[in-house]
Amino acid sequence: MTRLMKSYLEPVADDIIRDNTGSIFGRKKGTGKHAVMLAGHLDEIGFMVTAITDDGFIKFTNLGYWWANVMLSQKLTITGSRGAVRGVIGGKPPHVLGVQEKEQAASVPNMFIDIGVDSKAEVLATGIRIGDPVTPYSEFEVMTNPDYLLAKAWDNRFGCALAVEALETYSNEEITVVAGAVTQEETMSRGAKTAAHTVKPSLAIALDVGICTKTPGMSGSTKMGDGPIVVLIDAWHISHPSFRRFVTDVAEKHDIKVQFDYLTGGYTDAGNIAQSLDGIPALSIGVPTRYIHSNVSMMNRRDYNGALELVNAVLAELTDDRVDQIIEQTYEHLS
Repeated sequence: MTRLMKSYLEPVADDIIRDNTGSIFGRKKGTGKHAVMLAGHLDEIGFMVTAITDDGFIKFTNLGYWWANVMLSQKLTITGSRGAVRGVIGGKPPHVLGVQEKEQAASVPNMFIDIGVDSKAEVLATGIRIGDPVTPYSEFEVMTNPDYLLAKAWDNRFGCALAVEALETYSNEEITVVAGAVTQEETMSRGAKTAAHTVKPSLAIALDVGICTKTPGMSGSTKMGDGPIVVLIDAWHISHPSFRRFVTDVAEKHDIKVQFDYLTGGYTDAGNIAQSLDGIPALSIGVPTRYIHSNVSMMNRRDYNGALELVNAVLAELTDDRVDQIIEQTYEHLS
């Protein structure tokens, strides 16, 4: 993924910035003193191979949070030293489950990956080894309403694509923009720390998906097709008050429809970025997405377009003086 992002960023950036975790950014240099960081994340939820049985079944552990009930019978790709190998998550069929087992939630330790072989030797012959990464397999589809797009890993293909396109269209000569993606967001947002240390931005926007709550059985106000989300608070971060006010003022000025949400049980990279260096004013902008942290997810291209319009408008309005004001207002909120 780092190599792929590099291929997209190089044609639109003045130079490329990387850290030792694999995070990668393209930079457009401005004439002023301040830089803004736009950070998607390269990783997706997945698994890691932990054991191979004598009968050729593969045991695994989570990389990122999965709800086990959405995992059984899903197709996967194991990336070994000889390339990609398709598999499927297996478990006991319901016909042989006892009464108590049927009432219990699915459990990862009871699952395995089946690649369609008879022995450990056949698994090893494919190049698969303990420690190899495993990712969901799902084909991209345009849905009945062509604005609705179904694919794996909108979390966070969305943020990666938006970072590239925002950098490509950016033309404000004063502020430097550093746009790209970090690694390891799904595993406690580790890459955001090293990336922030490398980039050293004055302000930062995490680009990540949000939750569409307008589905049966859920309560909330975020709806696909109604525009990008400005995240107020998550489990790790309170969006920077003066920066958030600036973003919402820009949205109002340009008649860009936005939604607001809060995540009590999740996080984005904004939290670790905000705690880096001396503290970096940060917030998250996303799009409402259905079925995240599963093999498939759905988003609306209108929300993507709205998020891009919002980010572009924010960047166009920023100046060195305005960034100074946003940072100075931090102390007003704390006093």
